[in-house]
Amino acid sequence: MRAAGFTLIEVMVVVAILGILAAIVVPRIMDRPDQARIVKARQDIRVIQSALSLYRLDNFHYPSTEQGLQALVSRPSGSPEAKNWKSGGYLEKLPKDPWGNTYEYLNPGIHGQVDIFSYGADGSPDGEDTNADIGNWNLE
Repeated sequence: MRAAGFTLIEVMVVVAILGILAAIVVPRIMDRPDQARIVKARQDIRVIQSALSLYRLDNFHYPSTEQGLQALVSRPSGSPEAKNWKSGGYLEKLPKDPWGNTYEYLNPGIHGQVDIFSYGADGSPDGEDTNADIGNWNLE
């Protein structure tokens, strides 16, 4: 009577097949986290842009570059004064970009009235692919 089970050859064939499948599938899966981070950054920028629009409706101007995006969370000091700043703020807290960095803000902006942007994965200006800057001027 022969014992039921797999031979070493059968196990090696299965391992080889799994290795081939992993070599095909893993690169496709590994691409997705980078795409998801870019989508998240764009969504965060849209939310910040909406909050800035509400700030402008209440105060008739955007916060200065010096006041920054923090003006959406706590009443800013300095000029221009936020006379009608909404109690409780415009955002509960400022999000970090998907790479753990703060979103940048310029008023006046280079690309528009105000610029809200992330420097991407490398945290440095310019770059390509996941290192490219993502801003309110290039939202899709």
